[in-house]
Amino acid sequence: MFSRKMILAILAGGVFLFGGVSTGRSQEVIGETLMADGNSSANALFLLLGAVMILAMHGGFAFLEVGSVRRKNQVNALNKIICEWGFSTIVYFLIGYPIARGVSLLAPVNECLAENGISYLRFFFFLGFAACIPAIISGGVAERAKFWTNAAAGAIFVALVYPLIEGATWGAFSGFLGGTDGWLARHFGAPFHDFAGSVVVHATGGWLAFPAIILLGARIKRYDSNSIKVSSIPFLAMGSWILIVGWFGFNVMSAGTLSALSGLVAINSLMAMVGGTMAAMLISKNDAGFVHNGALAGLVAVCAGSDLYHPVSAMVVGMVAGSIFVFLFEAETKHWKIDDVLGVWPLHGMCGAWGGVAAGIFGQKALGGLGGVSFFSQLLVTLGVVTVALVSSTLVYGVLKKTVGIRLAAHDEIIGADLAVHSIEANPEEAL
Repeated sequence: MFSRKMILAILAGGVFLFGGVSTGRSQEVIGETLMADGNSSANALFLLLGAVMILAMHGGFAFLEVGSVRRKNQVNALNKIICEWGFSTIVYFLIGYPIARGVSLLAPVNECLAENGISYLRFFFFLGFAACIPAIISGGVAERAKFWTNAAAGAIFVALVYPLIEGATWGAFSGFLGGTDGWLARHFGAPFHDFAGSVVVHATGGWLAFPAIILLGARIKRYDSNSIKVSSIPFLAMGSWILIVGWFGFNVMSAGTLSALSGLVAINSLMAMVGGTMAAMLISKNDAGFVHNGALAGLVAVCAGSDLYHPVSAMVVGMVAGSIFVFLFEAETKHWKIDDVLGVWPLHGMCGAWGGVAAGIFGQKALGGLGGVSFFSQLLVTLGVVTVALVSSTLVYGVLKKTVGIRLAAHDEIIGADLAVHSIEANPEEAL
């Protein structure tokens, strides 16, 4: 009924009436102060809501994995996701965030309270992106990875590898790749563009997972028979839906401030999700697992250019991503015998890379986009991120495999990680 400016004007008038005689200039100052405070509060709330929506997405990661693994590994899936969030918070607070953003939150509290403590909220928001890295890896190495060594690998990635990629593309030292006068912009006409993390988050996570999956090897009897099935389509679908809803915080609220919010990002996210769903449904002949992951594939791919695309282009990007997921998951797990339990390499690694390159194609004005992107800038940085992730993961998991081991003992894998690691089953009452 009343706009924010009207409400602030009324408040300023009230201060004048009840605060005694004031000059016109004083009223103007009061009004500007109230407006600034209002903007600060709105931006703080905007970031907080985004951070909470991304936090909720990790529940989606958990239940997507719970539904995709056997019942004897469901507790392990749940514990991994929430504990990895905890490990990520600690290492990102102390090491990763200062590297990526050049900001330390170890300063006295009174130095970080400006604008409703927005410094803390920015950390919370960006933590959600960083913590996606171990959550993505978790799905690929499910059912046979050691809990503690995999947690150590995830902590290394969140503390060092991801912050270097984040800092070079989004953060403290992004001028070279992401600056409007940086090297890429000077040589190819536009800097690297990744609005919400197709490459920076998803491709990084997917390609970090790939060497780990190969080094671990397939689950026991995975290819001896076709006896290993998903445990719960309802849990898998619930995980997908939680991720879908949270993704609108992941994408839309990457704007950073309320004034920068764009309905274009929301509609493009929606259209890409639908495109990925429809493509996966048609190609897989309506397989429920592919359909629900197809939606996620579309959302992974649209992140980079969601602020640029025409909605029709966003749907096309999502359809290609849904197709990529179905074809590559089948090829990877059936033909190449790579036991990627949740298909995180095709879903995040390949669809994330596709999203980075797609931004340089469908973001062009000639295809209805807003422009300001370069195909070559997108391609070069995408390939660079993939290379860094592959090398880093091979080194980290390779060293861990040679030293402390990365795979559960055969007996523990057979009885399941729930009993072997956590000493409880997913449904303890049924064991009585």
